[in-house]
Amino acid sequence: MNPAWNVPLLVAGALDALAALLHLACIVFGAPWYRFFGAGERTARLAEAGSHEPALVTSGIALVLAIWAMYALSGAGAIARLPMLRPALCAIAAIYLLRGVAGFALIAHPLGRTPAFWIWSSAICLLIGFTHLLGVRQAWASL
Repeated sequence: MNPAWNVPLLVAGALDALAALLHLACIVFGAPWYRFFGAGERTARLAEAGSHEPALVTSGIALVLAIWAMYALSGAGAIARLPMLRPALCAIAAIYLLRGVAGFALIAHPLGRTPAFWIWSSAICLLIGFTHLLGVRQAWASL
């Protein structure tokens, strides 16, 4: 590993990429995976019925997560510098952290999800958000 690389952003990029791949796996493996990962019964039933809606929504999420992975890897120094790197990484960290906090507020009103989904997904978002934040803080001068 290159010692100049920012390890927290490398980890964040790997977590973003893993999240993107898991979203794509939900499309491939269908309703059981949508259910397991907490997408909601409506989404699982639409997937079972052959609707394209779950795949389109999930593809959009996977695309965003893949772009976020590229930005994290760019900030880490592992790939070429992407445009607007500092504001993009700040926005990515903020979105993850806001999603994490907001999810805990939704436990009381789960919107078709289980409380367990909101707890786990919020904890994961907070972990990834703090990893991004730590990486941004370490690389601030070079971003």
